[in-house]
Amino acid sequence: MKTDSRFLETEAAARVSVQLDGQTLSLPEGANLAAALLAAGVQPLRHNPVSGAPRMPYCLMGACFECLVQVDGVSLRACTLQVEEGLSIVRLRPREAEHDAA
Repeated sequence: MKTDSRFLETEAAARVSVQLDGQTLSLPEGANLAAALLAAGVQPLRHNPVSGAPRMPYCLMGACFECLVQVDGVSLRACTLQVEEGLSIVRLRPREAEHDAA
């Protein structure tokens, strides 16, 4: 899943396995989750629930909700979490628009 990224890892931290949308990623243990996902080239991190527009981390300090993901079934801001072995991360997808079904 690695793509070109402007976010580079600078430390040689121990790596742990996490699941992202059912795929295994190896991320640096203890790193900020949002930053580690950016460095791994994960994009987009979520989609806007109304427009479906792709979204990426913005503030990286917990003030906004642009890095919202589900971790172990709970919606959390990725920038407020540390990478730990075995995390199960699911990117948020837009819901089907109810008015489009008519």
